[in-house]
Amino acid sequence: MKPFKFKEFTVHQDKTAMKVGTDGVLLGAWCDLGEFPDAILDIGSGTGVISLMLAQRSDVMTIDAVEIDENAYEQTVENFEQSDWGDRLFCYNTSFNEFADEMAEEEEQYDVIVSNPPFYTDDFETKNDARNKARFTSSLAFNDLLSGVSKILSDRGLFSVVIPFKEEASFIELAKKQGLFPKKVCRVRGNETSDIKRSLLSFSFEKKELKEEELVIEKERHQYTDAYINLTKDFYFKM
Repeated sequence: MKPFKFKEFTVHQDKTAMKVGTDGVLLGAWCDLGEFPDAILDIGSGTGVISLMLAQRSDVMTIDAVEIDENAYEQTVENFEQSDWGDRLFCYNTSFNEFADEMAEEEEQYDVIVSNPPFYTDDFETKNDARNKARFTSSLAFNDLLSGVSKILSDRGLFSVVIPFKEEASFIELAKKQGLFPKKVCRVRGNETSDIKRSLLSFSFEKKELKEEELVIEKERHQYTDAYINLTKDFYFKM
């Protein structure tokens, strides 16, 4: 599997089941970093691509990642070490639940938390365990994700996530139970005529009026919209 080259860093993806994909890049480019965050957390780093994008986008000194799968963890560490920001990036090989409990106990908090979580239900599980773990909610249920986030997100912090559009309403309801309220949503379509596939969501502990937007990726095959180009041009070579 070839490394994926971005403008300012390269992502090796030979060890992990989850390759660089549009969801992660969209989230890394779109997520709100608020004002002068001190610490960022990426839950389920996969290749580390989102953490690397946030290192490129900000001067934040602490960017932590959590990855339960050992191969993906090793891949993330390798990609962090080979980037220009290795001294700011750190990955933990543990489950997010354990990590959140430990950080909460130590009263550690993050101003920005991002996650491209696993999200197919168990009906679709394949024979590849690593891919299942990366892709399916069985390894990190949305409820557990939101519960953990609520423990370690700072009072004025921001939590951003990418999920299937069909899960949006129920995810927002689950978040509210943890005191997290939607701040921004961007619904993503492949092209003008296709159905909405993904929702990018940003949450905080403050109740505010929800800002809604829509993003269309392509005008036609491999012809990208201006909005998509503007969002990703700092990262993709061909934009």
